[in-house]
Amino acid sequence: MAISNDDIMDVSLSLFSQNGYDGTSLQDIADCLKVTKGALFKHYDSKEALWDALIGKVERYYGEHFGKVKNIPLPDTLDKLKELTLRQVGFTLHDETVKKVRKLLTIEQFRNERMSTLATKHFSGDIEAIYSDVFAHLMKNGKVKTDNSSLLALGYTAPITMLIHFADREPQKEKEIIEKIKEHIEYFLSVCGNNDFTDDNTAETVSGLTLLGMV
Repeated sequence: MAISNDDIMDVSLSLFSQNGYDGTSLQDIADCLKVTKGALFKHYDSKEALWDALIGKVERYYGEHFGKVKNIPLPDTLDKLKELTLRQVGFTLHDETVKKVRKLLTIEQFRNERMSTLATKHFSGDIEAIYSDVFAHLMKNGKVKTDNSSLLALGYTAPITMLIHFADREPQKEKEIIEKIKEHIEYFLSVCGNNDFTDDNTAETVSGLTLLGMV
């Protein structure tokens, strides 16, 4: 049976995200693909080589979907910022590759230096950089009070990232978590916006995240 490199990458990602690097063998991957281990060696001469190729694919995937400001339209209003954020949250929660990669990063970030670097880059660095530019754009257009755009981005995105990880751990609470993310967005934008946000109830909605000092 012929197998493609994409087949190998997809199965490897699934198994590594479930069992971690040490808990996954080439034989496990071959068995899942219904091929011999020798067939895998035609593509990769070791588990380390396959692992390196998988990390490279993960880095490219995140770069294509999240890592660059040009990948997202800069919103001109706070309502459009909310819409953009919720679309990204939905994609992050439901894209199967993203879900598996996030789990893999969480498992391996303390055991693999490249995964640790990628986890830091994805979970905080890139997303903060993107939203720093978003808030700078909104400030320039007078939609957000003049402030430090980097700190605004951190205060805006960190609770959302935390809640996404919460949803990973307890997927049965996803609906409740999405509502909490909406509350956080609405409250945050009601505080930092220049009367551009349409939700009249947000001034009365103080999320538990605020009480924790996270925004």
